[in-house]
Order: sequence, then structure tokens, then C-alpha cells
Amino acid sequence: MKTTVLAALLAVACTWARAEPAPRLYLTTETSAPYSMREGDRVTGIGTDMVREIMVRSGIAYSIDLLPWKRAYTAALERKDACVYSTTRTPERESHFKWIGPIGEAEWVLMGRADRRFDVRTLDDARAYRVGTYNGDARDQFLRARGFNVDPAPNDLINPRKLMMDRIDLWAASIRRGSLTLDRLGYAGKVVPVLVFNRIRVYLACNRAVPDALVARMNGSLEAMERDGTSSAIVHKYDGWGVKSR
Repeated sequence: MKTTVLAALLAVACTWARAEPAPRLYLTTETSAPYSMREGDRVTGIGTDMVREIMVRSGIAYSIDLLPWKRAYTAALERKDACVYSTTRTPERESHFKWIGPIGEAEWVLMGRADRRFDVRTLDDARAYRVGTYNGDARDQFLRARGFNVDPAPNDLINPRKLMMDRIDLWAASIRRGSLTLDRLGYAGKVVPVLVFNRIRVYLACNRAVPDALVARMNGSLEAMERDGTSSAIVHKYDGWGVKSR
């Protein structure tokens, strides 16, 4: 009798296992070197390598799509199998996603032309200026919610050009460790920091339909990466990225 019951339970368990395989995740990100970028046919970068390692350790199949930020973010909101990185975790976004991380840190910086002088000691001092933002991202939402005069761009790297053309006064940029994008684009010494107005952490943000068990597994994998030095090794792998790419 006991053998019969055990066999029945095993049969049910096997049926559940076949019926509910771990989903293949659709991961989206934006071009934001050296954190996410395309090299040949492959998406790479610090954030991408962190996410890839999380997926491998967690035993989760995945694909990565490089998109404009608004499309990348919207996909994670709407698709039940989707996650987006590197996403700033804000109170407004908290309930919209399940969170894995943090996978990185950044500073929000008001950038201006080096040949202009700004009397900006606090964020409120910048209310008199036109601030260039990236349409739909956390900095844009943060400044809009506080009543700033923002001028959004569909691509964040349009903003240095807008600065040089006097179409905006300041640019609300997100600056992360090792980023030499402005140098590579020829703006070194021309666009400079005016004020650091926030320090944030970024995450892999998953649709609310992604199972809790997978989210816990991914966070566990990331914690193990922090303990064994893998996360630090990924960051240092890109120490020479800006020099090599000039």
C-alpha cells in the first residue's frame, strides 16, 4: 500500500515538473557603455556580464535584446517573461517589478559646458535652467515630479550636443564607474560636472509574473558572486575599456 501511494506521489510530482518548466527570460537593456553595449553580434558590458553570470548560476535560459530605454522598460512592464537592466529602483517603480540586485551603482550629475559658470550649490538652484533629460528614464521622472524645466531627448547622448548648441543649460546625466563615453565622443574638457544631486543603485527588474522562486534563485546567485569575488572581477575586467576603445 505504501509503495502504491509513493508511486502515485512521484507520478504527480513528475507531471508538475513537466507542466511547469522554468520560463525562458527575455532580458532587455539599453546602450550605455561600458555597462551595456554591442560588440559585433553580442551584447556585452559590465551590467550584461553580471546578468549573464546570474542566469548561468541560476540555471535559467534567457535572451538579451538591446533597445532604446523606453522600449526596454516597457517590455519588462508588459511581458510576463521579461526583465530589464540596469534599472534605478525608485519608490514609484517599487510595486511594478520584482527586483534582483543591486548589480551596480551610479551618480546623477548635472553636467554643463566648461566655458559657462553656474551658481548651483543645491538641486533647487538649478530650477532657473533648462535641463536636458533622457525621455522616460528615472532622472527625467525625478525632475519632472519636482517641477523642473526639462527638455527630454530620445537618446541620452544627444544631450552633450544640445549643451554645445545652447539648446539646454544643463544635462542630467548618470555617471558610473569607468565610464569614458564623453571622452570617446570628443567632449572631454568641454562638458564638465556641475553638481552631484543623487547617488543610486541599479537592478535587474523583472515583471511581476516572474515566479518568486526564480527571483530568489537569482538574488542568491548574485549574493554568491559578491562573496566569491566574481562581481568585482567583472567590474575590473573593463578597467581598460576606455583606453582600448579610443
